[in-house]
This record gives sequence, C-alpha cells and structure tokens, in this order.
Amino acid sequence: MTSGPGATNLVTGIATATYDSVPLVCFTGQVPTHLMGNDAFQEVDIVGITRSICKYAVTVRKREDLANAIKKAFVIAKTGKPGVVVVDLPKDIQRAYGSAFYPKELSIKNDTMNTAVPMGQIDQALEILHHAHKPVFLAGGGVNIAHANQEMTRLAELTGVPVITTIMGKGAIPTKHELYVGNLGIHGSFAANSAISNCDVLFAIGTRFNDRITGKIESFAAHAKVIHIDIHPECISRNVVADIPIVADAKQALRALLEKAEPLSVSKWVTEIRSWQEKHPLMMEEDGLTPKKIMEAINRLFDEAVIVTDVGQNQLWATQFLAIDHKKQMLTSGGLGTMGYGFPAAIGAKIGNPGKRVIVISGDGGMQMNIQEMATAVVYEIPVIVCILNNGYLGNVRQWQEMFYHRHYSGSCMRYRKSCEIGCNQPTCDCPEYTPDFVRLAESYGAKGIRVTRPEDMEKAFEIAKRNLKTPTVIEFIIDREINVLPIVPPGNALSDMILES
Repeated sequence: MTSGPGATNLVTGIATATYDSVPLVCFTGQVPTHLMGNDAFQEVDIVGITRSICKYAVTVRKREDLANAIKKAFVIAKTGKPGVVVVDLPKDIQRAYGSAFYPKELSIKNDTMNTAVPMGQIDQALEILHHAHKPVFLAGGGVNIAHANQEMTRLAELTGVPVITTIMGKGAIPTKHELYVGNLGIHGSFAANSAISNCDVLFAIGTRFNDRITGKIESFAAHAKVIHIDIHPECISRNVVADIPIVADAKQALRALLEKAEPLSVSKWVTEIRSWQEKHPLMMEEDGLTPKKIMEAINRLFDEAVIVTDVGQNQLWATQFLAIDHKKQMLTSGGLGTMGYGFPAAIGAKIGNPGKRVIVISGDGGMQMNIQEMATAVVYEIPVIVCILNNGYLGNVRQWQEMFYHRHYSGSCMRYRKSCEIGCNQPTCDCPEYTPDFVRLAESYGAKGIRVTRPEDMEKAFEIAKRNLKTPTVIEFIIDREINVLPIVPPGNALSDMILES
C-alpha cells in the first residue's frame, strides 16, 4: 500500500480482475488530506484513474468512516457480479487512532442485485429448448465463478444437449465428457464453431459474447433462438440480442432448470457434431517437441493441479489441449489478455492452495514482463512449476504478421539485434542467441532451471520439479519457432470461415 506510482502500478491488475469478474479489494496509499489537490509529492487521483475500471472506488477522508468503508468494499466486491473495489487511504487517516469497531453486517442500498430466478422466463426457455432440433449450451466464465460446474454437467446429461465453452468457461463440464464439444471463437475447434453456426437454439450462461467469441457478429448463431442467462443485466443483448433474457446467478438458474428440464431427442445432432470432431480434430505436427505434447504430458503426470496461463500462443494451446475437470482448475486472463499475468497469478494461486500443485504455462515474452516476482517466490519458498514455451518470438503477434500481413515482421522477434538484416522474415541457424538464458536466470534467483529440447526428456523434468518443494522450478521448452495456433478465424470473418492448416 503506497501512493503515487505504487498505486498506478495496480491499474493493469485492476482492469484484468474487472474484465474477468474477480472479487478484489485494493488499498492504496494517499498523501495526507491537507495536501490533496496541491500536486504533492507522489499524489495521484487514483479514484479518478480507476473509477471506470472497477465496481467502486472511494477515498476515506474521516477516520470514523474507515470501518464502514472497508466493510462496504468487501460486500460490493463479492455481491452480484464480482469485481474490484479501490479504497484510497490518506496518510493521516492511516496514522489516526480511532474505534476498533468493525460491522458484521452492512446494508448497501442500490448496490446489491436481485438474484432471484425469474421462473416465468425459465419456463419460456425450457419451452423453446423442448422444441429444438439442434440446441447447444454455451458455458462462459460465469459458470465457473458461480461454482456451478456440477449443475452444468447434470443439466447437459439430463437433456442430452452438447456443451461448448468460452476460454473462461473451460472446465464448466469436464473436458473429457462425451457431451463436451470444445472452445468456440477465433481459435475455437472446428466442431464447436460449426455447432454454433448451425444450431437452432443457443442457450448461453455467464458470457459477455465479446468479439473473440463471436467473430462476425451478423453471422453468429444466425439461425438460432438465443436464451441468455447472466447476473449482470447490462451483459444481456449488448452484443447478441437475446430472445429470452434471464437475469440471475448461474448456479441458481441452473438449479431451477434442473427442477423442470426433461430429456430431449437430439441424438442425430450429437452424432453430427461428433462427426465434425472426428473429421477435424485439434491437431498439431507430431515431429519434435510440440506444445500439444507438453500439454498432454501435464494431463498425464498431474492428477490434481491449478494451471495458470500467461497470454499469447501459450494460452491458446493450453486452452485447446489441457484436460480440465473438478481436480484441475485453469486460471487465465481472458477479458483484458494481460501479458505477464501468469507467473504472479500462479504465486497467488499457490499461496491460496498450498496443498495443490500449481503450474504456470508462459511464453518467453510474457515471462519477462514480471520476472522480478521470481525473487518473491524464492524468498517465500513458493514451489510453482514454470513452463516456458520458448519459440524466440512474441508468437501470437508473429502469427498474425505471417498470416495477415505478408510476413512483414516488426517488433516480434526476441532474437533481434540492431545488426540484423533489415526486413528479415524467416529464422535461420545464423540467428543470434536468445537473451536471456532462462536456466541461468532462474539459478541467479536461487530457483531451479531446466532446459528441455526433446519430448523424451519432458517426464524427467516434471519429476524433478515435483521433488523441488522449496523454490520455483523453471522448465524452458525449446519449441519450433514458427508453429501456429490453429484453427483460426481471420479478423472480421464468420466463425464458419476457419483456416485449419498453415
């Protein structure tokens, strides 16, 4: 808790948490109240800066208001759609003596949401679902936030309706479940995107329908009746117009649906989706050390874990190939797409889940954005396992430059030197060495560093990491420099317009 730059350093984290509906209370320092507004040393209007990216922000100006302000912050952060609250504390308020009273309950007018399930709309939704021939459930991050995974799975099994997830919704039902189709969106599976494009009823739960999910909005589920459940009324019909809007908590709504839902005759539709899965499965070249093999090794070697991704190609491969169920949880930055999220988020996950393995999947670019947290992890003896997929590029940017900008590479090669040939658009054996050496960098912090270049060395590296219980273990996987994330929907195209091969 500090003022000025200490407070502004929180801004990206606040926006990240807000976009992904993470309940978070941030306490920032402020100059004394008598200096506020005078451009004092390290004074910033952090309330003004963060007001548009959080649920509530306040500066406490009286000591007697402190207890209620703190209580209110935690209530607002967790009520309705979870989010971020910022409490700004001037230095004189921090130093002032006062009552230790802290309220157990606090009534907040107009801030709480009515989460009662509207049963009339539930009945309408079930009526539409009952007459559907090609229905799908679309589970977003709201299902995971509401801890409604069991209810979502039971509803799918009861009705027989296949389930598609957003990236944030992955794990809403086990990824190995026979009714799970895959993720949708610009890097969604062929079967998932095709099912959305051909369904006649789209039953969405806890998703914002952002552009990474929908592709060309006019073509998204164009022939479907749309039922949309979300706890936040502003999310409904903002991007995709809902025929049946249902403002409710995901868990409560799913329980209400379970009380009245019936089995549906959709076996032909499920068979059609399975044929798409068989014809166009998520694939990757099998030669050498590939991201798919790394994810499959994690699936095989870790029965229970919290898996945290950074942002970029590493994130997309993880969301494609990781197996997630009730024993494995995935954390990622979905709404803001914040590079550098993975490692510090994993440290927090390990502190919160000391009995679980915590694995970070990061790229070589994102890992360096918060590498200083390695010191934190070493000092506090936090044994996270860090998997760096090193292709020597900011891979997602490079992929777009290759596929949509005629290989006009700029600012994406991590091996670039000032002396490199201008206009270079293809890596060669003459490229400079990568900087930094991640193994030596980890060791300089006092962590364990391992480099893996062959598939047959993966298991040994993970076993070493499992035994290291005092420090982080950094495993650097050297992967092909120009491997791409596929399928991909070109920008501005419909979900049905997928590129399946490089």
